[in-house]
Amino acid sequence: MDEKQKKRLIWQLPFLALLIVGSVLIIRQQRNAPYQKVSDFIFGTTYHVVYQCDSDLSQGIKAELEKVDRSLSPFNKASVISAVNNNQDVVLDKMFLEVYQKAMEISGETDGAFDITVAPLVNAWGFGFKNGAMPTRAQVDSLKAFVGYQKLSLADGKVTKRDPRMMLDCSAIAKGYGTDVVARFLRSRGVTNFMVEIGGEIVTSGINQSRVPWRVGVVKPTDDSLNVGHELQTTLNVTDIAMATSGNYRNFYYKGGKKYAHTVDPKTGYPVQHSILSATVLAKSCMIADAYATSFMVMGMDRARKLLERHPELQAYFIYDAGNGKTEVWFTPSLQAKIAQ
Repeated sequence: MDEKQKKRLIWQLPFLALLIVGSVLIIRQQRNAPYQKVSDFIFGTTYHVVYQCDSDLSQGIKAELEKVDRSLSPFNKASVISAVNNNQDVVLDKMFLEVYQKAMEISGETDGAFDITVAPLVNAWGFGFKNGAMPTRAQVDSLKAFVGYQKLSLADGKVTKRDPRMMLDCSAIAKGYGTDVVARFLRSRGVTNFMVEIGGEIVTSGINQSRVPWRVGVVKPTDDSLNVGHELQTTLNVTDIAMATSGNYRNFYYKGGKKYAHTVDPKTGYPVQHSILSATVLAKSCMIADAYATSFMVMGMDRARKLLERHPELQAYFIYDAGNGKTEVWFTPSLQAKIAQ
């Protein structure tokens, strides 16, 4: 080592020492920061957030979710999506555009199994069962006339509907999106360890309060319309990933001794009769996981597995009816490492 290199090293050593000390202090501060919890209601369901931070971020979290509500809730009469449904001129905000474009993309990938225009059919079947009068074939066909994502288009910042009666409902993707929005907010505040859950849709990052990776249980599907059963089928390691689950075991009706699922196939207009009882999807965003979990419930096992072969970035865990009152599980090979032993 020549004299010039020695001098350079001598000048660099103090800066290196400061960097090491600073890093140690930051790590120590992060380790000592408390884990905080916040719970409330949004989108007609509950949300729970656990995060490690010195500051109380509960009001910021709530504000972000209220933005999503003002954009995407069909139950909020002043929301952007309500204005679109009422054929009013409205400026589409970034949240609406982000969800709409992803919804259209996934509709194409799933050949229409995912469709944000299916609400009229879902409502017809739901109200029909509750009122004891299921929709007739003629009624289903009339509703199908204004159901179908291909009948929507987006140009110059405006959604055009082929039929003004078309209604957009993002309930099968908005909870996942809201979970992503909260996760983004936490990251923007420097939070690296957190779990966000909205109505069962989850995003995690880092480690939990016990200093170990986050784990989330997959509930065993049983006929539980009262939502009181919580026996677990398995537990998954879900750190630094998003997870969503869709299932019919808590949303179903009996009519004439036959069980009808809550999930309606947008193409046929009728409730699905597939063997999948529960579909759990892990993806890079909860919006994506949420939409595909719903899609797989519509598609059934065979079509879902074929789609998963084309999308190795998705991981899935299916619980299905194997007949004779027995249930079985199937999951993508890439998910094996995430199943807790």
